[in-house]
Amino acid sequence: MDIRGFAKRHKIASAVAAPAVLGVAAAIAATYALTGPDSKQADPALTSSVTECHDMVTISVAGRNDSPQSGTTKMLVDANGNELPAALSDDYQSHWVDPVVNAPGGSVDSNSYSAVYISYPANLNSYEDAVNTGVANTEQVMRDISAACPNTKYAIVGYSEGADVVRRVAMQIGHQSAGADGKYGIVDPGNVAGVVILADAGRTAGEGPFPGAKDPSRPDNFNQSYQTGKQVAGGQGALPDQAGDFGALNGRIASFCSDGDLTCAAPKNISLLQLAINVGRQINADQMQNEGLNPTTGIDVAVVLGKIAGDAFADIAHNPGWWTSKETFLDVLLKVSQPGYQANQQNATPVAADNIAAENMSPLAYLPQKVFNEVIGLITTNQNTIPVIMNDPYNLTLGPNGTGHHFDYWHDSNPDNGKPVSSAEYAAAWLTELAKQAQAHQLDPKTLTTTPSPTTTSKAPAVLAAAPKSGEAATTTPATGTTTTTTTPAPAVTTTTPPATTTVAPDTTTAPVTTTPPVTTTAPTTTPVVTTTTAAPTTTPTN
Repeated sequence: MDIRGFAKRHKIASAVAAPAVLGVAAAIAATYALTGPDSKQADPALTSSVTECHDMVTISVAGRNDSPQSGTTKMLVDANGNELPAALSDDYQSHWVDPVVNAPGGSVDSNSYSAVYISYPANLNSYEDAVNTGVANTEQVMRDISAACPNTKYAIVGYSEGADVVRRVAMQIGHQSAGADGKYGIVDPGNVAGVVILADAGRTAGEGPFPGAKDPSRPDNFNQSYQTGKQVAGGQGALPDQAGDFGALNGRIASFCSDGDLTCAAPKNISLLQLAINVGRQINADQMQNEGLNPTTGIDVAVVLGKIAGDAFADIAHNPGWWTSKETFLDVLLKVSQPGYQANQQNATPVAADNIAAENMSPLAYLPQKVFNEVIGLITTNQNTIPVIMNDPYNLTLGPNGTGHHFDYWHDSNPDNGKPVSSAEYAAAWLTELAKQAQAHQLDPKTLTTTPSPTTTSKAPAVLAAAPKSGEAATTTPATGTTTTTTTPAPAVTTTTPPATTTVAPDTTTAPVTTTPPVTTTAPTTTPVVTTTTAAPTTTPTN
């Protein structure tokens, strides 16, 4: 089956949503959307165990406010019955990530494939703390599944804030070394069939969608091309400190980035905005968004800024050659403001002398040149700061009415330009093929290259001539005990014309509501009204 047929079968449609903002840096390039709690919740009970083995399991990490939580969702348990930070996709739903991770379900036996959602804070009370917790929880769940089911293969999928979690996990898995017993600390990299990162904040400048792949148009273990030509998004990820390759997983990574999504396609030379991003990762951005600048949030920001300034002066003090170097004070601030910064311990802290020696006066001789370098550096490293601000980065990335490029991945097909299906549709087709191979035990545990099956074609991109036709609808069945919606099927996005424009009355403090895929629940604080410019019926959430 080609991807056109796959997309038609599974009816994966486009999605749009109202955004949330990343703290005090809301007006800058690194904003994290996000995917609100449009989720299916089940009675809090522990039902499924990791001992129920499958040929393949997809580990899913959704975005902000889109994560199962203990006490409201049925959680997975380990071999001893202890609760794990994860829930089956049967018990928790993300209308963003579900079309990708649940796609294999209808193509393989029900006991051969499963998808789980990782539980993590998924908030911006402290972005770094939330992501680090997500990384730890993901690795814990994978270790427990691997211990109980050593033959299970894995896919890992993340979107937005969850994409950062998945990138960090994939990098750690790919760079592991086996112990003396031949075992790995997380899971054997050879058992990870594929990794999907939607909106990759650690993306390297100019990097294509398949890092390390032999063919830049597809992963090494999939025979369908994503697009013709290079067509790489410009810019780089908004978190350059998280950039890097994936080691043993290179070639099995799909890092999707929409041009204009400033979380993954931020232009270079925006150093002041990058500094604001680094600050925003360390403050309670949710509180800042809700309350604005007040004494409480002001103290939070001041504490972070004070720490950064202290680290900057300490870094300079530990570097006797700083005055003669080309490193500017802004360079130092960018370095020490990264959440993972480790203070320089190589040089002893200078001790104050009773008298000023000649060598201690020498930096004054370099002061004019240093000031000149500071001015030039400030200008050259901020060449794109003003253009980004003038283009309204918040709306460009997370604009209302689903106009932000952070939501493109479900409707970014462009058949007239060699891209017949959306990023989400392509990822879903890839995972489906991997699940089929896992069920047939045709995934090589060492190289994970696929053996072509009757449903796999290795033809040229002409196979991907068209995506789902207009009029095909996506449907969602809500779980028992959930807040449900009454949904009238809406047309899918046609691939020969631009996606239909959607109008949403957003509340930035709430989760997005979309027309397609249908939303099965809505945040309790608001009921957005959704209309479309097409003839499709509207979707009205009910509480």
